[in-house]
Amino acid sequence: MRGLEAVIQVRRSASFQLDLSLQITPGKTFALLGPNGSGKSTTVSVLAGLLALDHGRISLDGTTLDDPDRGVFVPPEVRRIGVVFQDYLLFPHLSVIENVAFGLRSRQVGHAGSLARAAGWIERLGLTGFSDRKPASLSGGQAQRVALARALIIEPELLLLDEPLSALDVTTRIELRRHLAEHLESFAGPRLVITHDPTEAFLLADEIHIIENGRIVQAGTPDDIRLRPRTRYVADLAGSNLVRGVAGGGVIETTGHSLHIADRSVEGPVLATIRPSAITVHLREPEGSPRNTWKTSIDLIEHLGDRVRLRITAPLPLTAEITELATRSLELTEGAHVWVSIKATEIGVEPV
Repeated sequence: MRGLEAVIQVRRSASFQLDLSLQITPGKTFALLGPNGSGKSTTVSVLAGLLALDHGRISLDGTTLDDPDRGVFVPPEVRRIGVVFQDYLLFPHLSVIENVAFGLRSRQVGHAGSLARAAGWIERLGLTGFSDRKPASLSGGQAQRVALARALIIEPELLLLDEPLSALDVTTRIELRRHLAEHLESFAGPRLVITHDPTEAFLLADEIHIIENGRIVQAGTPDDIRLRPRTRYVADLAGSNLVRGVAGGGVIETTGHSLHIADRSVEGPVLATIRPSAITVHLREPEGSPRNTWKTSIDLIEHLGDRVRLRITAPLPLTAEITELATRSLELTEGAHVWVSIKATEIGVEPV
């Protein structure tokens, strides 16, 4: 199998154009990660055949699916693409087994044969006993597995999952994410997960493509994205602070502040990344502290379970993360003046 090769150019309005390239080899899971309005849904529609290209080309396992320059367009019902849509799109009047068998029936597989194969997929995805139920009686997790079975039963050459866990509650999402990862691993073809959830992308994907305003702004492994974010959106996703500056002599000069770094060989424009947990907060100037120490104030306090995020202000706006216990011990409040420190070795540097 040659996988998916796609060059996608589609103009949706005078102000928005989707312009990106994707190459996914068989056996790999890619995530297309981005905010609302970035072009994720348009990408799903184009790959599934619900929307034609303006320019570009889509091929799957060596077969051209869409090439406007050559007048080629394969309709969605003929494409060997298994799609799990965000709201699952199960037919409410059909039973679970009939929903699963639908893809085969639309490909002219006989009634008895399609139901027999559907029964096998129902058992494989842990839905035994639900065959005769209607979608309205299913939980979110059960409906997701029915949609996944319907996508896999056609033996697709590409598995396309559009926000596959977004409709689930938190507890169900955690459980289903693990099962979904197992099913993705067992699928031999290329897999593309469309999501706005960084946790979903980092846990499910071998490689992540970040999409903003219709274009890929960064691509790499989850560790590449987490450790070397290239835009503020990506840094926020990765839980890192992103600082632009100019490096020289072991120091990064930013707007109104200097950061000491461990690598003195880096010169020129850089992106520095600082994990929120790497920022230490003090009530007084620490003795024997790292060279990166300065006084600031707290602009915002966010409680996130047993962790607390602090947004600090000038001279360098950053987000710090400490424990709930430390927050109470320091008696921190919004507007309070504090000292922060960062070890030079905790600052990641990427030339740009």
